[in-house]
Amino acid sequence: MSTTAYLSLGSNLGDRVGNLQEAIQRLSQIATVSRVSAFYETEPMDFRDQPWFLNCAVEVQTDKSAQALLADVQIIEHDLGRNRAVNKGPRTLDIDLLLFGNEVIHTPGLAVPHRVMHLRRFVLAPLNEICPDARHPVLGKTVRELLADLGAQGGEVRCVK
Repeated sequence: MSTTAYLSLGSNLGDRVGNLQEAIQRLSQIATVSRVSAFYETEPMDFRDQPWFLNCAVEVQTDKSAQALLADVQIIEHDLGRNRAVNKGPRTLDIDLLLFGNEVIHTPGLAVPHRVMHLRRFVLAPLNEICPDARHPVLGKTVRELLADLGAQGGEVRCVK
């Protein structure tokens, strides 16, 4: 049985556009990529002294479990040069699993829905473009509603492509 999952992709080192494009291509080898948002330039949130990010959202259909999808995503990050030396620091690629169907998962290595997705404009703006009516299974609000709830908070985001 296929599950719809939503991922957030980000890059702020090297060829940001190329990094995201390669990640999307690699995602298409492990799942069916059904939608991709535009690319958004976004300011860093937690560790602010670093280059701005390029972010997008991707919808995939998968027969894998959330854990198996995450394991495959982490291989893609590693293969494209992800270095986890500095928490929230600069990176060639970051892929977060945001939503996995209507599942709620809390394990040491995986939290679905993503724990802070509702507080991040760089996640919600691209996600709103491809699935505004997707519902957060814990908060019960749509992506559109979560984005509206942010008001002026959640960081600066500019659509670039």
